[in-house]
Amino acid sequence: MPISPQLEQIATATKGFMPPDEALALFEAASSARPGAWLEIGTYCGKSTVYLGAAARTVGAQLITVDHHRGSEENQPGWEWHDESLVDGESGRLDTLPSLRRTLRLAELDDVVTPVVGNTQTVATWWRTPLEFLFLDGNHTEQIAQHDYEAFARHLVVGATLAVHDVFPDPADGGQPPWHVVQRAIASGDFEESSVTGSLRILRRIAPVSS
Repeated sequence: MPISPQLEQIATATKGFMPPDEALALFEAASSARPGAWLEIGTYCGKSTVYLGAAARTVGAQLITVDHHRGSEENQPGWEWHDESLVDGESGRLDTLPSLRRTLRLAELDDVVTPVVGNTQTVATWWRTPLEFLFLDGNHTEQIAQHDYEAFARHLVVGATLAVHDVFPDPADGGQPPWHVVQRAIASGDFEESSVTGSLRILRRIAPVSS
């Protein structure tokens, strides 16, 4: 079942960095995932969250989306992807949480999407829930990208889906950390790649987590 035109329109109008073909591929991958707990790392204003939330509702899953909502390095003043309209007038800092709340309200996805405001290093210390779907699209520095994979991919059960965004094998096209994450996942023997759409890679867990 395709995403509804209404939700696709809301997602298209939401600030974010995922091209339409990759967003639809993410939706299709999530729509074939099993119900249970799904986790999105990196929310921003909720563009990809709409696609994942729509799929979660279809299959009966619950999506948790984690972000500190202060933006990555490239979103800060003086950097290419800084958006002055997302700066909080009181604190003077980037704050994408109000935009996410508006997106979820417009999309009417509050019943299937639970935002968690915090950084992944903190959330990882208490996360214990097995996962059926994991979308990695948070901070793309090598250290944090590797941390997010190591901290959360271990919770994916056999047959679950791992999606990684901004994967560029050629450094001329973009940063390398997400590509290194995909390489690590495949080299581990725990995952196999199932599809590629632009910079979006979809993998499936084929082996249980080693004790």
